[in-house]
Amino acid sequence: MGFPSMVVSSLLVIVSVAWVANGDSLVPALIIFGDSVVDVGNNNNLNTLIKADFPPYGRDFVNHLPTGRFSNGKIAIDFTAEDLGFPSYPPAYLSQEARDNNRILTGANFASAASGYYDGTAQLYAAIPLTQQLTYYREFQARVVDTVGRARANDLFASAIHLLSAGSSDFIQNYYISPLLNRAYTPDQFSDNLIRSYSTFIQNLYGLGVRRIGVTTLPPTGCLPAAITLFGAGSNECITRLNQDAILFNSKLNSTSQSLVNRFPDLKLVVFDIYQPLLDMITRPAENGFFESRRACCGTGTVETSMLCNARSVGTCSNATAYVFWDGFHPTESANRILAGNLLAQGISLIS
Repeated sequence: MGFPSMVVSSLLVIVSVAWVANGDSLVPALIIFGDSVVDVGNNNNLNTLIKADFPPYGRDFVNHLPTGRFSNGKIAIDFTAEDLGFPSYPPAYLSQEARDNNRILTGANFASAASGYYDGTAQLYAAIPLTQQLTYYREFQARVVDTVGRARANDLFASAIHLLSAGSSDFIQNYYISPLLNRAYTPDQFSDNLIRSYSTFIQNLYGLGVRRIGVTTLPPTGCLPAAITLFGAGSNECITRLNQDAILFNSKLNSTSQSLVNRFPDLKLVVFDIYQPLLDMITRPAENGFFESRRACCGTGTVETSMLCNARSVGTCSNATAYVFWDGFHPTESANRILAGNLLAQGISLIS
């Protein structure tokens, strides 16, 4: 994280702390869509193998218990919720906690691990497709209207921050391993399909009165420990072609987002770059306070994720703070803290 970003992030945190002291959050609600990077437990309630509701997941979380988060502790959006002044985290929409209409007035999380822009990805793993997440969001809106009335609800939808994280599963857990897809589409063509789904999703949110949206780029997918193991042919280096695919997708994400803003002038749409901050941690770990950036903490640190990262995974590290990655795909709490600082610095327009 560069020095200017650190300064801006620190200033925003100070402002946030001052705001919280008055008992207010910077925005009325925080809404989350997407994949395993932001799932806080929706998959716990599904008949899917892609879950994180067992140890050692959550071992460094507040209560040291697994919640469904794919990390040893907090994920980036947890820090974002804290920075925005919320006293609690948006609950997983399928959880018992979210059944309380008053509880969801400050937000809800619709994300599902193994979901993506391409509905076929979620269907492959029995996760919640983005189209179904949108259906749940419409249901959420109806519940808010019933609770506080149409006028106040419309203000909440327009002022709330809506965050979207997707795309990694589409490539890593589907396109690269599916002969049907990678023979039918080039990476360029496949990313075009994903971008069309993204554009439709944003326009649907806009049609529902949403006006503040943040979307994350793809990370350097070629540097994920699992990707290196699966596609690196024995190398321990980042896979250039995968990173190039991510860069191409991110370029399209930026240009499409700009087109949407041009089309809807009252839409605040911010593309959060997580590619470069994560790449910096991976390529210069010591400068970012880490010891290990190639191997993950869990087990052998290569492909373990979800059920492969379990309490019997031999070799799991004792101190995750020294690691960039917790499992083969997901950052540790320490890395998530840095990523969240970058999100806060990049997203100032969403709270102004």
